[in-house]
Amino acid sequence: DDIDFSGVGMVATLFDVDQVEVLRGPQGTRYGANALGGLIKIKTREPQRDFDATTEASVGQDDAWSVGAVVGGPITGTDTGAFRIGVQQYESDGFRRNAFLHRDDTNGRVELTARARVHFEPSNRWQVDVSVLALDLDNGYDAFAIDNSRVTQSDHPGSDSQRSSGGSVDLRYHASAFDVVSITAYADSDIDYGFDGDWGNNAFWGVPYDFTTSIVRNRRTFTQDLRLESPALSTDRPLAWIAGAYVRRLDESNDQLDQGIYLSDVTFNPLKSDYWSMNYALYGQLDWALSAACEMSLGVRAETREAEYQDSNGEHYTPTDDMFGGSLTASYAFSATRRWYASLARGFKSGGFNIGAAITPDRRQYGPEYLWNLETGLKAMLAEGRLDADLTLFYMERRNEQVQTSFQFDPTDPLTFVFYTDNAAQGRNYGLEASLHWRATDRLSVDTSLGLLRSYYIDYMFGDRNLDGREQTNAPSYQYSVGVTWRHPFGWMARIGVSGRDAYYYSASNDERARVATLVNAKAGYEGERWSVYAWGQNVFDEDYSQLGFFFGDEPPDFPSKRYTQAGDPRQLGVTAQWRFR
Repeated sequence: DDIDFSGVGMVATLFDVDQVEVLRGPQGTRYGANALGGLIKIKTREPQRDFDATTEASVGQDDAWSVGAVVGGPITGTDTGAFRIGVQQYESDGFRRNAFLHRDDTNGRVELTARARVHFEPSNRWQVDVSVLALDLDNGYDAFAIDNSRVTQSDHPGSDSQRSSGGSVDLRYHASAFDVVSITAYADSDIDYGFDGDWGNNAFWGVPYDFTTSIVRNRRTFTQDLRLESPALSTDRPLAWIAGAYVRRLDESNDQLDQGIYLSDVTFNPLKSDYWSMNYALYGQLDWALSAACEMSLGVRAETREAEYQDSNGEHYTPTDDMFGGSLTASYAFSATRRWYASLARGFKSGGFNIGAAITPDRRQYGPEYLWNLETGLKAMLAEGRLDADLTLFYMERRNEQVQTSFQFDPTDPLTFVFYTDNAAQGRNYGLEASLHWRATDRLSVDTSLGLLRSYYIDYMFGDRNLDGREQTNAPSYQYSVGVTWRHPFGWMARIGVSGRDAYYYSASNDERARVATLVNAKAGYEGERWSVYAWGQNVFDEDYSQLGFFFGDEPPDFPSKRYTQAGDPRQLGVTAQWRFR
């Protein structure tokens, strides 16, 4: 809903969400440094003039439950005003068992989501949309085990809690020749993050060995986007354009405390840091119709980022990044149901700072990355409208590539194993993405997607490791999904979905790889006019897969570097019921 939460996790809870938009490839014209390789937009349901109220309740394994309610409708005393309010509470024990504390809720999730939207048209020229949200996510963090299982031994379970609030105001004025659009947004997040660094306890290790970390973080973002928009292309309007200016202010503070004991050695490593950044951008886009079938589009964006970082260790940096990007796109409609397109785009991502008490000064900063992306694709509707298909081929050149790497500065201190961002010389990616939606019969539909990727580094040295030609991290060579949905005219339904991915490297600092994974989800139930009920299963075959991977030393007395992984969620079965009032 136009609120910038980049750099902050967890806020994209999906209750009362209308759609999730995945914008692929560089979005340099509209979004600049926030969208080097794409963008994910979460759009909640818009207010409607018709009264609508919905309640939803779910129960599942691992003591999971949720209750939510939504109400919306016209604003009394207005002809064009409408509102929508949604609230949901979700709780779960978190799929982990702490054997030392004899608890099963140390990785639990307690999440409250509240959203409200208002739409108002005070005249035929003005349109006002206001969105506000508040999230209270009080989650535990006890996800690491020496044997890579879901049974932990930690004596100081951590937290992964967050309280976020934000809002956006979208003002639109319809002038005779163009629209004036102003989008103002603000986000404020207080984050409390910490974990048991040794993943155990003194009895488990047999020696005094106890490390913990705690980070209190506040991040505030203000954005202002002001632009002029002409009407869209049409048969009597061969030109359309956008011209805009953008400002983003970011303020972040971090208060970190690492402390530990190994045998008789005591460590106490605090760090307080603050940084701010200002982004200024001018952008524009011109669309023109060369004929009824052929269209062209040219977009450009110039952006400057000024930043300042300082911390309690006396480090102080004031970098400035000047960035330029844009795109050139052509499309041709062979018919009303078949369209080809091709584009050349240059995206960019600004540099930044690695935050952490164990980060050394020479690794504190990293520089901006630039990406050239060439792609072409075909979208078609076939079989008399029963088959929608699209295919995209892409080729990317990454310059000064930002790479997530890891390093352990002290083999006897697990808290000195840190992830940080580094710059590689170059990277190259190419592949294809395809999707298909087939309405096989009036009752049966099939959705499929496929992504194939070849990625590798060029002239990248990490320490004494020559990674030239090696696959990039977090880049599986294939990903796919297949979903089959059946619906009966009387309201009965069933769906099964299968998704899978290839193995991939966890980090540039080692050669450990995530294994191939295939997950199956299923849902079946009844959908009526006023109520619905579903039985569902996530990971129904209980696939053992990893979410994160590490390679470092954590086990005394020799601290050998070993492969550790954070296990993904196991099988979960449950039931969801919905009631609608209109």
